[in-house]
Amino acid sequence: MVSLPRFRFRLSCVLLAAVLGACGGDDDPAPPVDNGGGNGGDNGGNDGGGATDQQPPQATLTAPAALATGLTGDIALTATASDDVGVTAVEFEADGGPVGPPDTTAPSGATVSVANHPPGQHIVRARARDASGKVSAWSSATVRFGGTAKVPAGFTLTESWVAGIARGTAMAQAPDGRLFIAQQGGDLRVVKDGALLPAPFASFTVDGNGERGLIGVAVHPDFATNGWVFVHYTSPAGGAHGRIARLVANGDVSDGSETVLVDLPVLSSATNHNGGALHFGTDGKLYVAVGDNAQRTLAPRLDSVFGKLLRFNDDGTIPTDNPHAATQAGLARAIWAHGLRNPFTFAVQPVTGTLYVNDVGENTWEEINLVTAGANLGWPATEGPTTEAGVTAPLFAYRQTDTDPPGSGPGGFFTGQSIAGGAFYPASGGSFPAPYASNYFFADHVAKSVGRLDPANGNAATSFARMAGNPVDVLAGNDGALYVLSRNSLARITVP
Repeated sequence: MVSLPRFRFRLSCVLLAAVLGACGGDDDPAPPVDNGGGNGGDNGGNDGGGATDQQPPQATLTAPAALATGLTGDIALTATASDDVGVTAVEFEADGGPVGPPDTTAPSGATVSVANHPPGQHIVRARARDASGKVSAWSSATVRFGGTAKVPAGFTLTESWVAGIARGTAMAQAPDGRLFIAQQGGDLRVVKDGALLPAPFASFTVDGNGERGLIGVAVHPDFATNGWVFVHYTSPAGGAHGRIARLVANGDVSDGSETVLVDLPVLSSATNHNGGALHFGTDGKLYVAVGDNAQRTLAPRLDSVFGKLLRFNDDGTIPTDNPHAATQAGLARAIWAHGLRNPFTFAVQPVTGTLYVNDVGENTWEEINLVTAGANLGWPATEGPTTEAGVTAPLFAYRQTDTDPPGSGPGGFFTGQSIAGGAFYPASGGSFPAPYASNYFFADHVAKSVGRLDPANGNAATSFARMAGNPVDVLAGNDGALYVLSRNSLARITVP
C-alpha cells in the first residue's frame, strides 16, 4: 500500500473549487492500491495544480496460469497492477461475471469455487481501476475446470422436464408458449403447460432412415393470427427427397391441410447430411438448411441446393433479392449461402437478424458460422479456421479431439463431434443474469454439452451445461428459460 500523491497547492480554495469542482472536503479518498511497482510518489515532479493522470493503469493476472487444466476446489485468482498515479481497485471476473467485490488492498486476489461451474472451459480475468475511473485492459487466462456441476450456481437444470419424446430432432415455440417438437419418425408433437400432449399436432409419412425423417419445424412470425406452422421432412413420394410444407393450427392440432411449398431434388443413396433446420428471419423470409447429402462436390456449386442455406418467401416462392436469383435457374435461385457440409441447426438473432449456422464437421472441426448473403463457408475446400481467399472463416470452431497441449489454439478446451443446437438469448427481458444477455448458446450431440459465446467479450466461449441426454436442439424460450431437446426428452434450464 502506498500513500496518496502529495499535492502542492498554489491556488486558493475558492479558485481550486472553480477549476476542479472541489474545495478540500472533509472526507479523505480511499488510498490507492499500487501492487505492481507503479509510481506512487510525487508523480514525476508535477508542480501544477495537482497530479495529472496521464494513462490508464496496467494489470496482469498472475494465477491461475493460462491453459491450466483439471482445476478443482477453490481457485485463487491473483493479479498485479500499477498506474502513473495510483490503482484504487482490481476487479476479478469468471466467464464475464464478477468474482467478489473489487479488491482495494494489495496484494490483489479473489477466490472462485469450481463447484459453482460445470466442467470444461472457463475464462478468468482481472483489470485495474485508478482514481480517475480509468481501467486497464482485461488480463485473461483460459482454463479447464473439473468437477461435477451440471450448470452454473444459481441456475436450475430440470433434465427430463418433458419425457416421452421419441427420436426428437427439432423444436419451435409459438407466441403463446406452446412448444412444437419434431420427431424423426414423422410425428409433430406439442408441449403445453409443461406436458406432452397425447395427440400429435400432425403426422407425416416419412423416410426415416439414417438422418432422414421429420427434421425441422418453424412457426410463422404472424402465427398468433394465421396459425401457420412450417415443417421440413423427407418424403418418400417419387424418390426420397426433402419437402417444405405449411400447416394450419386448429387449437392443439392442425386443421388437416398441408400445403407443399417446396420439393427439393431426389436424394442419393446416402441417408446422412440432410441438414434440417428452418427458421424465419427478421426480414420475414423462411431460411432452410440443407446438407450436402454426402456429396461434398455439390456444396460449392451454385447450380445445386445441396450444402446450402436457402431463402424463400412464406409461400415457397423465391425472393428476387436473393444473391443468385438473377444468375441461376430453378431452386438454385433460393441459395443464400453455400459451402456447408451438414448444417443441422442454425439460429436467427431476433432483433438484428444475424444468422449463425452450425456446421457439423468431418474429422477435425465443428463450426459456428456468421452467414451473410452470398457467403462461401468453405466446405469441402476448408474445414475449421482458415485464411483461404473468398471463404468466410468460422466465427468459432472447436476440435473433435484435444490439442497438444490441451486448450491451445482455436476452440481452446472445447471438444465434440457433432454441433447440434443453437439459440440467441435475448438482449433484454430475459431472466438470466446480465452477463448472459445476447449470448449464443450451442450444444454438441456427442459431448452432451452446452456452451455459450459471449459477444460482449470477444465471443469468448465457456462451458454452460452438461446434459444426461444427447442434445439435438436449443431454444431460448419466451419465458426466459433455455430449453435443450435431446432424442428422448426436453430439458429446461432456469434461474429462480
